[in-house]
Amino acid sequence: MEPVTASSVFTFLVRLLILSVIWWALTLGDSRGLPMAFVVIVLVTAVSMRLFPPSSYRLHPVALFRFFGFFLIRSVVAGIDVARRLLSPSLPVDPAEISVVLRLPAGGPRALLANVLSLMPGTLSVSLDGDRILVHCLDRQMPVESDLRHTEARIAAVFGLHLEPRGDQ
Repeated sequence: MEPVTASSVFTFLVRLLILSVIWWALTLGDSRGLPMAFVVIVLVTAVSMRLFPPSSYRLHPVALFRFFGFFLIRSVVAGIDVARRLLSPSLPVDPAEISVVLRLPAGGPRALLANVLSLMPGTLSVSLDGDRILVHCLDRQMPVESDLRHTEARIAAVFGLHLEPRGDQ
């Protein structure tokens, strides 16, 4: 059992508040199920603390806001690109899998990158193994690695991380 710290208590309370707001929104503010809601919210919060313990990473609000804009724009571009490929008579696809060594540290930053890449134009994260990510892409002519590096840098900024240059540059 891990020791209880001020940081973990703060994280527990923040998660409890967020889950309470979600519950309130989903029930449209109906208070009839409040006793059960309290029990469920506390249990879900406790499980979330066990599955996703507090991290030493701190989010930077301005970078997070910028990342949301980047993410939304790239998601729309992804949808348009995939729709264009599906509607094209020639169906321009040349699928491939690309393995890339990541510079982000393990944990939340890498997990966020793997999930975000699945919403980038024509890419899907296949696996995350150590410092390598395997990405499936619709077309090997797409700039998958440069898009991945750009996204990696954006995520690093969200967590306030400095990425070391890659050894192959």
